[in-house]
Amino acid sequence: MKPPAFPITDNHIHLDPINGRGIEAAKDFQRAGGTHMVLVTKPSWSHGILPRDGSGFAAVFDATIATAEQVRSLGLGVFIVLGVHPAEITRLSGICGMDGAVAVMQDGLSTAARYVAEGKAVGLKSGRPHYAASPEIMEASQQVLIHAIALAADHHCALQIHAESGPCSDIAELARKSGIDSLRVIKHYAVPETPLVPSLLARHPAIPDLCKRNVRFLMESDFMDEDSRPGAVSGPKSVPRSTLHLLHEHAISEEDVWRIHAETVAKVYGVDVRLPV
Repeated sequence: MKPPAFPITDNHIHLDPINGRGIEAAKDFQRAGGTHMVLVTKPSWSHGILPRDGSGFAAVFDATIATAEQVRSLGLGVFIVLGVHPAEITRLSGICGMDGAVAVMQDGLSTAARYVAEGKAVGLKSGRPHYAASPEIMEASQQVLIHAIALAADHHCALQIHAESGPCSDIAELARKSGIDSLRVIKHYAVPETPLVPSLLARHPAIPDLCKRNVRFLMESDFMDEDSRPGAVSGPKSVPRSTLHLLHEHAISEEDVWRIHAETVAKVYGVDVRLPV
């Protein structure tokens, strides 16, 4: 395989060796030109786990780390983001009540933060439901999110936000008050207008214009890797394919590619993005 000319990073991808294609999806990403990925924890139910406290999430995190090691054996760079999916609130509140669900999710995030402190991950994931939810659930989710922001501030790490569509400007204000560098808070599945660092789906039409204006952003597939929903949200080849297509069409430059896939990734996560040799 010809060595890549520049890094191409998928900022939000899931790999599931049990319910999906796992390492085979990573091979597709690599063959399409991908070099690095930010591997994000799947929800606990994807692993058949029902957490009763923070330690219950450890098996989810360990599975993510094990998958990352398999992917690294291919020669790909992998940065791990661990956290608690905001949709956990709906399932857990039905089992242990709303206060209990908040406690379990906050404890799960504290467990994830310990993995960050140990150098096993580069960031946390939290947020609030991206679907219609009751005011009670939204308020409880906000408590979980505030805890995640405090943890990210304490550990000086990145925080991926999984939340409703839109700018989420209030989260930017919460992050600012906590002391987190604005470049460390990422809006997953973003719109360009967010004051957070937008992580845009690979085929987002605003990408060429944002490059012309030197706006910092990341690109993602949000590949879920579930056999029951093949290719959702977009496939593992989508980030490298879209990047190379835009480059071939002169819609973006090689300088843009380096800024999106190496420079911004390095600034956001505090990592070193190097090409394989």
